[in-house]
Amino acid sequence: MPTPDSQLPLQPAAFHILIALADEDRHGYAIIQEVAQRTGGEVKLSAGTLYRSIQRLLEQGLISEVRQRPAPELDDERRRYYHLTPFGAAVARAEARRLARLVEMAQASGLAPGRV
Repeated sequence: MPTPDSQLPLQPAAFHILIALADEDRHGYAIIQEVAQRTGGEVKLSAGTLYRSIQRLLEQGLISEVRQRPAPELDDERRRYYHLTPFGAAVARAEARRLARLVEMAQASGLAPGRV
């Protein structure tokens, strides 16, 4: 069984997708919207990038497809919903720690604002 650290570093798109799924299951277009909203429009995932990343995350066991829909009567049955797995959450936390350490190094060297 792979460890969370063995999956690092994550591609930026993959990390954004995991973050978007951290608080609720979402379908593809909702993931695109959530990423754009969380980043103030700085990150706009294309459909191609999204679905290639989703396929990779599914294969790695970081996310899973869920069969149950939040509101089936209000939903398009063609939508596929995705869920962050416990392993995916552990990988996302490991990536967040890795990135935090990089920022600390950049701050210590004077390349980023913050601690000196």
